[in-house]
Amino acid sequence: MWQNSPPGSLYDYIRVASFALGSDGRIEQWSERAAELFGIAARHAVGKDPAELFAAPEPGRPLAPFLGEGGPDGREWTGIVPYQRGGRRGGPHDGLQGAGLAEIYVMPTETDRGERAALCVAVDVRALRGIETDIAASEAVFGQSPLGFFFFGTDLTLLRVNESFAQTFGRPAAWHRGRTPHDFLPRGEAERLTAALRQVLATGKPVSDIQLVGPVPGQSERRRWSVSLYRLHSGSGRPIGVAALATDVTGRRRAEREAAGVRRNLALLNEAGARIGNSLDLETTARELLAVAVPQFCDLASVDLYQGLLAGDEAPPGLADGSGELRRVAYASAVSGAPVDGGDKPIQVGEVHRYPFHSPCAGALRTAQAQVVPRREREEGPELGAVVQSTLAVPMVARDVVVGLAQFSRTKGSEPFGERDTALAVELAARAAVCIDNARLYRREHERALILQRSLLPPGDPEAAGLDIACRYLPANAATEVGGDWFDVIELPGHRTALVVGDVMGRGLRAAVAMGELRTAVRTLAMLDLEPAEVLSALDEIAHGLGRPGGKQSASRGVRGGVRAADLSEVYLATCVYAVYDPVTRRCTVANAGHLPPVLVEAGRPAKLLDVPPGMPLGVGGEPFEETEIDLPDGALLALYTDGLVESRDHPLDEGLHAFREALTDPARPLEEVCDHVLGALDTHHGEDDIALLMARLRGLPESHVGDWTLPPEPRSVARAREMARDQLLAWGLEDLVDTTELLVSELVTNALRYGEGEIRLRLLLDRTLVCEVWDGGLVQPRRRRARDTDEGGRGLQLVGLLSAAWGSRRTPHGKTVWFELALPDADSPAPDAVEALLSLY
Repeated sequence: MWQNSPPGSLYDYIRVASFALGSDGRIEQWSERAAELFGIAARHAVGKDPAELFAAPEPGRPLAPFLGEGGPDGREWTGIVPYQRGGRRGGPHDGLQGAGLAEIYVMPTETDRGERAALCVAVDVRALRGIETDIAASEAVFGQSPLGFFFFGTDLTLLRVNESFAQTFGRPAAWHRGRTPHDFLPRGEAERLTAALRQVLATGKPVSDIQLVGPVPGQSERRRWSVSLYRLHSGSGRPIGVAALATDVTGRRRAEREAAGVRRNLALLNEAGARIGNSLDLETTARELLAVAVPQFCDLASVDLYQGLLAGDEAPPGLADGSGELRRVAYASAVSGAPVDGGDKPIQVGEVHRYPFHSPCAGALRTAQAQVVPRREREEGPELGAVVQSTLAVPMVARDVVVGLAQFSRTKGSEPFGERDTALAVELAARAAVCIDNARLYRREHERALILQRSLLPPGDPEAAGLDIACRYLPANAATEVGGDWFDVIELPGHRTALVVGDVMGRGLRAAVAMGELRTAVRTLAMLDLEPAEVLSALDEIAHGLGRPGGKQSASRGVRGGVRAADLSEVYLATCVYAVYDPVTRRCTVANAGHLPPVLVEAGRPAKLLDVPPGMPLGVGGEPFEETEIDLPDGALLALYTDGLVESRDHPLDEGLHAFREALTDPARPLEEVCDHVLGALDTHHGEDDIALLMARLRGLPESHVGDWTLPPEPRSVARAREMARDQLLAWGLEDLVDTTELLVSELVTNALRYGEGEIRLRLLLDRTLVCEVWDGGLVQPRRRRARDTDEGGRGLQLVGLLSAAWGSRRTPHGKTVWFELALPDADSPAPDAVEALLSLY
């Protein structure tokens, strides 16, 4: 059946031209392609001698080698003919000029009268050479490329493949001709490739990096290939097939899997470093190890520790041969219902047991070497269950001593343990073992603790201006009541109050001693009236030095009195939160050293954790502390506490904090009832850690109890200050304190004028005592000295010290404040006599 050929054939590339010669050797027919090639229209070419059109004849030779005297000589002829585009004489042409070469093929013919004629086919030599060059280049790229090239036709059968492709897929290149993807790929992969081929053929959009997996003849390992597809077009743009590029990425994929495995292991070790050892408790540390291992590393895991170590023995029996008694302290499983094996009862958490001498577990304990225990019918322990395919038995070694055994198991369907897995399990067990041994040492210290706790805590419920306070303390060891938690309420100048709660790492006598030293240091630093962040910074340096011999930062590991110097530093790691409440401004400034944040409860709102920077624990050193200022409304409840209140082995910290906030739903109740309700609602009898709870209801100073004035830096301000102080005291009904207050205010304002800078601020505060403060912009702190009899001045601060109950100075962000405090007069303590005080100075 005759039909049209689609455009894009070879003739479209080489542009073949044709013309016919008559019996007289002249052009009878001139095709449009000939007119296009030579640049001569048919009307100018027909009837002309071809040689006259193309080139000048050479002397002594015929016009054209394929023409005789009378016309075509009847021979075939092929040759190269130079031509001048548009004709050699510059006749009519299409406007394009230039010389060229044409390859002409002359084919003899006969006319209907039997005369000789010829049909000529001409091609531009440059087009032929370009096609030859393109073909040679394509063959070089296709045949010599290390990448696998292959071409699919529009019927999705292979037309051609190169040798690289044949080697990649394991069959000769000739075998692939006419094949479909189903002939060299598994069914599922072949269908994926076929769908992609159809998509590319239909849309023309390339598809990159299709991952195919399949077998290769003669190889046992399945291979992985990356295939990219793009559509091929003819010169006219007609789709003629799909070209593909295939690369064997099996090795790269294997390397990626290994790299991913290494990254997973590093991430697991990093998580282990962050999560294991956060608690100085044996069982908690064991559970932390399993929380890291299951299910990230294995499907089931357990930890057994020597019973003697748990009992506090220094050298438990059975450590040498692995036959000692062990107690299962932790177990974790990611398998529903495991263990499922029949037979003996599985070992339960808390159960004491022994491993048979010749068992792999006893061997691991005996040799301190990890052992891979593959699953074998009827030989695995009953605790493994029928779903387990292999187990790693890893001894837990700390300081060259085996403290227990960790077992990691994987179920059927999981990847078996390899060498890298074994090394990772050993590292996890070693980290946990060190933490467990540390916990054991601290437990021993706790058992040796005997005294100190109650004598170092504030007696009863302390009082403070603008605050109602209630507190509770529950030691972990109810028998000795010794621990490292503490709280304190410190009155500061200006009726401000410092609220302190701290927690020394560890328990027992040593923790109590450390707590006492830190509490004393806090009180001393608070009396200097430093900012909260400065108090914690100084306390951090003190704690860092207290735990070292001689108070120096020594790395010595010698023994003093049976205790290693390295151990002394450990007990002085502590957390602390230090908050200063100003009842005048209703503002609380809080700094934190690794402690849990305070909880604030406002009327009608749920309890919330204050957003306070956590800071580093005391004793770590090197990190500055930050402080946060918070405005607190009257009637709000502020709770400071230690982690023993909200954390235990039975529930995580977040759950305990949530329960604590839920217990503070009614801040209007009496504080004593609130404390009792919190202790009753939370698990406070776990005996794992000390519990300290300090609650303060904020009520501030009424505005009527505050007098605040600003004075210009001029001499008449002294008299003005006396006058305002006298009027304020009379309004408060404190006539007995007027003379003394006037005298002391006059002294402080005079000193501010003489030695200070800028405006002067006078403030009187009335609460349980009367406080007077004088502010100025000077930075020089006042210094009390004893004046000689002949001195005319220098007795002002002596007088302030004689007449006041207390006095002092503190820095402010813009200068300093000098203050004094007077007790309120009553029948038992009359107001001081200013005259007698003046006379006593001489």
